[in-house]
Amino acid sequence: MSSLITAMRTQFLEAIRSVNPPGKWKILVVDEHSQALLSATLKQFDILEENVTLIESITTHRDPQPQFEAVYILMATTQNVDRVIRDFADGRQQYAGAHLFFIDGLSEQLFEKVASSAAEPYLKGLKDLYLNFWPIESQAFSLKMPGSFFSLFSPPRNDNAFKPLRDHLEEELQYAARIISNICITMNEYPFIRYYLPTHHTPLGPLKPNATTRAPPPAEGSSRWRTNLARGAEARAYESADGDYPAKLLAFMVQQTLDEYKKANPDFPKSDSSRPRSTLIITDRSMDTVAPFLHEFTYQAMANDLLPIEDGTKYMYKFQTAVGAYEDKTATISDADSTWTEIRHMHMAEAINKLMADFNQFMTDNAGFKGDGAASLNDMKDMLANLPQYQEQRERFSLHLNMAQECMGIFEKDKLPIIGNVEQNCATGLTAEGKTPKTLVEEMVPLLDSRDTHNSNKVRVIALYIQFRDGVPEEDKRRLYQHARLSLPDQDAVNALVHLGLRVSRGPGDKDTKKKLKYRVSKDTNDDYDLSRYKPLLTNVLEDQFASRLDPTIFPYVKDQPPPPSVAAPVAPTSSLRSARPVWHRAGAGRSTNADNKERVLVFVAGGMTYSEMRECYLVGKKANKDVFIGSTHAMTPRQFVDDLKVLDLNGVGSRALPNGLGPGSSHRKSPQEYYDQKYFTQDAPTPRPTASAPPQHSKGGNKLVSSSRPSATDGMGGRTVSNTSTGTGSVSFTEREKEKKKKRGLFHF
Repeated sequence: MSSLITAMRTQFLEAIRSVNPPGKWKILVVDEHSQALLSATLKQFDILEENVTLIESITTHRDPQPQFEAVYILMATTQNVDRVIRDFADGRQQYAGAHLFFIDGLSEQLFEKVASSAAEPYLKGLKDLYLNFWPIESQAFSLKMPGSFFSLFSPPRNDNAFKPLRDHLEEELQYAARIISNICITMNEYPFIRYYLPTHHTPLGPLKPNATTRAPPPAEGSSRWRTNLARGAEARAYESADGDYPAKLLAFMVQQTLDEYKKANPDFPKSDSSRPRSTLIITDRSMDTVAPFLHEFTYQAMANDLLPIEDGTKYMYKFQTAVGAYEDKTATISDADSTWTEIRHMHMAEAINKLMADFNQFMTDNAGFKGDGAASLNDMKDMLANLPQYQEQRERFSLHLNMAQECMGIFEKDKLPIIGNVEQNCATGLTAEGKTPKTLVEEMVPLLDSRDTHNSNKVRVIALYIQFRDGVPEEDKRRLYQHARLSLPDQDAVNALVHLGLRVSRGPGDKDTKKKLKYRVSKDTNDDYDLSRYKPLLTNVLEDQFASRLDPTIFPYVKDQPPPPSVAAPVAPTSSLRSARPVWHRAGAGRSTNADNKERVLVFVAGGMTYSEMRECYLVGKKANKDVFIGSTHAMTPRQFVDDLKVLDLNGVGSRALPNGLGPGSSHRKSPQEYYDQKYFTQDAPTPRPTASAPPQHSKGGNKLVSSSRPSATDGMGGRTVSNTSTGTGSVSFTEREKEKKKKRGLFHF
């Protein structure tokens, strides 16, 4: 199975390994953001093992090291390019040579700037890595932009706010398109692109049609023309605002970015006839507003909902030491924990059984234990205290034991079986027996009246009930709030659902909202658990995509679309996994070739993805024998979703993601490079007292920075790899002649 974590790790290591200076040792230069990306997949030890003698920050004062060559791994900002030039300008020689690796594609303008600078004689090579994304799991990635929820759905305060907020949103979407393109390029995928096109509401937030943002109306009398062509460009431009949904805008931006990259790199994607062309499905949070409210009872989703887990990865718990004392311990939850990856998508009951079975097996295999084994979590806890010699295993089992115990304690204390049953009936529109629920109000009111029920749970139940009813009369809503004794912010959270395209209040003459995309019971629904009947709408979307029946009016294609399905084709012969990166096939080492040839489907959810949606991508993909990758602006929990809804009307003021809110916006629309420079701006450390610098040591032969292929794409998506040809280092060349000429090992020939 393909792994984004493995891919990024391999790319970084290959970039560092590719630099082999005569003196063996080299220096690694990073900035704050590239260092964080490196740390996401590599430990410092892994880097130092690659003959790296020193890791330096480009923002700090660095003593010249002219005896060492340096590997720069940096964000592709104007600021960083200026810093690289400064390292070799005004008679300064920071290093013997510079090998530049940019996390993103470097723009044409910045490439020309560095190529014509005083640093040019010392540059050994330049390569774009396209690794600017956060692989939070093997098949999940994030942009770490939780504030985008407000950019997408917060309503502008007045007409004057529409344009600046829309400009800000489009800047964010353009940036998101760049990151999604990074994923596609890294995975060697040039996908078909589909996007979610709602039919039951107009565009939301700053994309809502407004006179200040839409084109001027057509001239009088033009409406008599019926055909689209005859009405003219003015009428079409005016009406296009009615279809400016975020998923559509983002999908077209991704298509344009990938097309530009392909134009500059005609061999993209590398041919792999055994793998079908992938599909990218872009949607947004408004597609499924039920999933973020539900209590989930699978291990990962439940733990992130109920426990104080920071960003889905950091969890503090009480750990019992070998001497019996308890101490606070912070654990990192990641794919490196095999126990976690095995049980995270299991129902909590199955996860606990699996945890105890693995523990008993471990005791039998390693501790020479004889007896009945652990029959409960408490038994397991007592036995763990007697295993001081197995520190790593003790910590791993203790972590999951603690998480499982805490979850089950909250499950009982907060009456989640009762709350969960009401939620499931509202979400599915059916009882556990498959009938229409007729006593929902009678079941809800005691929960809302109870002081033992947390207000956040009351908000979730009421929000799900209102969605089940497709809106309720104002008087009914007032009574629900009164029963629940909701605070004004809690009421705001429910009322804010209108900004996600839902009807909250319903008049006597209102008809049912006609939604084309509706929840349906999946054929593979596990009926063993009444509290886990609802599956996110994304499950239905993926199942329909795999069966070639996904409605093209709800999920149209941007440009290309696959040929209509025919009779089942024979299984294609297997081959190694390839990608735009020559090193990518190494990332799949040790995996079966059948897995390498699976069709890929990429999903991107603008505005936040739930842990239940992440789970379903793994499970549905496994059933269909496909690799499904999911990404979003951020991963979200129900608590975070409710908190964000409370301040959605306030443009995010007071939220965790944007304490000061979206702000008034800029007076002008920033270019992609300006937005990128601002996002990755870092402050230089104070300049120390000037010291006499050594005279520059020019390399022999007047080395020149030469591009093996000059791309014409803008905004850094050209995919260039260049090298200093006189140093004996090679590049990923675009012609067979150059490949043969630089066949021997070099900087960029892997």
